[in-house]
Amino acid sequence: MDGMNQSEMNRDGMSRRDFAGLVAGLLAVAGGFSAQAEGQAAGAAGQGSAAAVAGSGQAVAGARPAVAMRELGSGVFKPQAEHGMQGGHESHSFLTGMLKAGNIRLEMHESVQQAGAPHEAVGTHKHSEIWLMQRGVATLYLNGTEHRMEAGDVGLCCAGDEHWIANAGDSELAYFVVTVGSPE
Repeated sequence: MDGMNQSEMNRDGMSRRDFAGLVAGLLAVAGGFSAQAEGQAAGAAGQGSAAAVAGSGQAVAGARPAVAMRELGSGVFKPQAEHGMQGGHESHSFLTGMLKAGNIRLEMHESVQQAGAPHEAVGTHKHSEIWLMQRGVATLYLNGTEHRMEAGDVGLCCAGDEHWIANAGDSELAYFVVTVGSPE
């Protein structure tokens, strides 16, 4: 197994190297998802056709304007201060910003949900999200279907998908979230 020990491999055989490849692949196609999500967001809001919005390069009426974000370069990112426990949810960020190319937003945070905490709000975004489960059991809702996730599983939500995640177990749920896509 390329010299990997058992601690580098999850129960389904996905190594950290495989996960890094998954993230790199998602980054490579994130630009294509951005235009699609802009169109989906416009259609959902009743603002016009997907083709008109995706081709216009303009923000959807009523949407938040894109905020200038710091440029991210290669390096090591330490966890930042926690946001504190709110409603049974806690998270802290590792990084947020724009890749040097200037057209892809990248963000990573860790979230913890206590047993019995309500699920996150139903959301849709212009970015895509990858969830890597650290511990616990989760329900990941994607476009009307609930999926069970356990430690070591990876979930993918493409730009424009309706989604939420909830603790489905009797103990603490912890997971990493990597988001990639257009600036929002």
